[in-house]
Amino acid sequence: MAGIRFRLYIDESGDHSYKNLDDINRRYLGLCGCMLEIPYANNTFIPEMDSLKRRHFPRHDPDEPVILHRNDIINRRGPFHVLRDDMARKNFDDNLLEFFSEQQYKVITVVIDKQEHLAKYGQFAWHPYHYCLTAMLDRYCGLLNVLGDKGDVLAESRGGTEDNQLKGAYERLYEDGSLYHAPAFFQRVLTSTEIKLKNKKANIAGLQLADLLAHPSKQEILRDKKIIREKGLGNYCKRIIPVLKNKYNRQIYSGRIDGYGKVFLG
Repeated sequence: MAGIRFRLYIDESGDHSYKNLDDINRRYLGLCGCMLEIPYANNTFIPEMDSLKRRHFPRHDPDEPVILHRNDIINRRGPFHVLRDDMARKNFDDNLLEFFSEQQYKVITVVIDKQEHLAKYGQFAWHPYHYCLTAMLDRYCGLLNVLGDKGDVLAESRGGTEDNQLKGAYERLYEDGSLYHAPAFFQRVLTSTEIKLKNKKANIAGLQLADLLAHPSKQEILRDKKIIREKGLGNYCKRIIPVLKNKYNRQIYSGRIDGYGKVFLG
């Protein structure tokens, strides 16, 4: 861990394949990266997330932890069945929103229009997840270079073949650079030649944050691009968006979010 100050936790919202792109729910892939300072995560973020879980879910304990997973929360599955009670759900939603607001982290969300990208590049189209990852690491490593700090990357594991492909995409970026940056740009600040991959069940607090923010941040970008309307966001999503405004990565001098914390690819 020596020399590592930051970690970027990554999760996705949507489908990474090029299938059924006429369906708006499958056309756009969002990749959400949450950047946490490791000492802060260990000393504050993780204990406070555990406290939130213990407060709302009686079965939470270190040997059988509750994993905050957006789909399970929405569908009230597993330990989240307690949220079928209206008051319990309201209290949890309010406390979770407070947690999002009070914690210290930065968000980089990249959304790709897979239909537009495929139409533009055909057989030369990038793998959507890998393209989003490259755009995200351009921004993450850009910030690390400005700060003079180092960091690494941890993403959700998605299975054998996909994990191997993702490892390959990361290694190529590290060794060859991107369209906009030479290899040294990444090698100066990334402490590992490999991306770390962990399953949701591993109870990684940063991955749970990325899971919870991936969908609302993607929806916000789609709203900004007038692809969906405000009423299509969902009530809780509308409550999260003002919190995200203060968490997005920004251009260090101008404070600009577009292109730094929120990125749209075609």
